[in-house]
Order: sequence, then C-alpha cells, then structure tokens
Amino acid sequence: MTILRWLFDAQLVIGDQTVLWREIIGNVFGLLSALGGMRRRAWAWPVGIVGNALLLTVFLGAVFDTPNPVNLLGQASRQVMFIAVSIYGWRAWTRSKGNEGKAVEPQWAGMRTRVVLIIALVAGTAVLTPIFRALGSYEPVWADAWIFMGSLLATYGMAKGWVEFWLIWVAVDVVGVPLLLGAGYYASAFMYIFYGAFTLTGFFVWARTRRRANTIASIPEVHTVG
Repeated sequence: MTILRWLFDAQLVIGDQTVLWREIIGNVFGLLSALGGMRRRAWAWPVGIVGNALLLTVFLGAVFDTPNPVNLLGQASRQVMFIAVSIYGWRAWTRSKGNEGKAVEPQWAGMRTRVVLIIALVAGTAVLTPIFRALGSYEPVWADAWIFMGSLLATYGMAKGWVEFWLIWVAVDVVGVPLLLGAGYYASAFMYIFYGAFTLTGFFVWARTRRRANTIASIPEVHTVG
C-alpha cells in the first residue's frame, strides 16, 4: 500500500509546472508496449495494459483531484478501450505464431479496408465530438474524439497485424501533441512527439518485413531429382 500511495501522490516539479509520476510511468509503459509491438512480441499487450490503467487516473484530473484538474474524456475513455482491445490482441497474438517465432505476421490491410478505416475515423470523430462536449471534455473536443477513434482503430489494426496501423498512430500523434500541450499534460505531449517518430519507424520495419516475406514467397522452389 505504501508503494501504491507513493505512486498515486508522487509529483515532479519543473519550474512552475507539476507533472505526476503516474503520467510519466504510464507513458513509459506505453513506449515499451510500442517497442514490443514493433518486434511482434505478445508481451507488448499486458505491458500496455499497465500503462493504460495508470494513465486512466491521470486524464481524469478533476475526478482524482490531481494538480491538473482537467478531464480529457476521450483520453480517459481510450484507456478503458485500450484495456478491452488489448485483451483481444493479447489472446490473438498468443494463439498465432508467425515466422521467426514472432506472434504475428504483418499483412497489408488492402485498399477496401483502408477506405473503411478512414471513413470510420472521420465518422466516429463526428459522432463522439458532441457526446464528449456534453460530458464536459476539454476543448477542442473534436481533437479528443479524433484521438479516441484513432487509438481504437490503431489498436484493432495492431491486433489484426495490419501494417497500416502504424500510420493511424501518426495521425493520432499529430492531433494529440497540441491538445495535450494546451491541456497542460506536458509529459504525455512530449511522449506523443517521441511516439510520432517511433510509429513511423515501426511502419517501415513492418513494411520491410512484409516485403521480405513477399520476396521469399515469390522465389520458385527448386526440385532436385535423386
């Protein structure tokens, strides 16, 4: 209980800004989860769940009476969504086994699925924006809704093994950085900047893996006559 109490109350003061250690640690777990995802390791999912649980308490600042009494309902809701989808992804990756002992084999989602993902991102943002606004989320509320929908689609795409899921994360990060800076969540904003570069790297790593697999599959087998 002493460790939990410290984790809940510990703060880092930088100048006139106060940052919760929960926010820092939660984002570190998120980064480790992203690293595990890029390496296609099933442990990425439970590590991410721990980070999600910590960040849930951070983004409900007014509820948990933190130094930054701002509620980002989209950010908070997506932590709950992350946990639910991560359980699905964890089970899916544990059951499957790709090449080289990896948990999943990257696949291109295909043009039709890409169109569906884009429509779902835009439509979901439009539907959630008035809901989050009515619940008192931080402005601009559309950005909070965009982050939620993008995170949902990206996490589902990761569970399915779609290479494009990394690009959805880039779209989330581009909107997330200014929103988090405006709301005073500086540690998370900094991590989003880092995530942006990391997710681009992840996209190229998975795309190269898919391309290599296609190249190997296109090489005809040589049969020898004994």
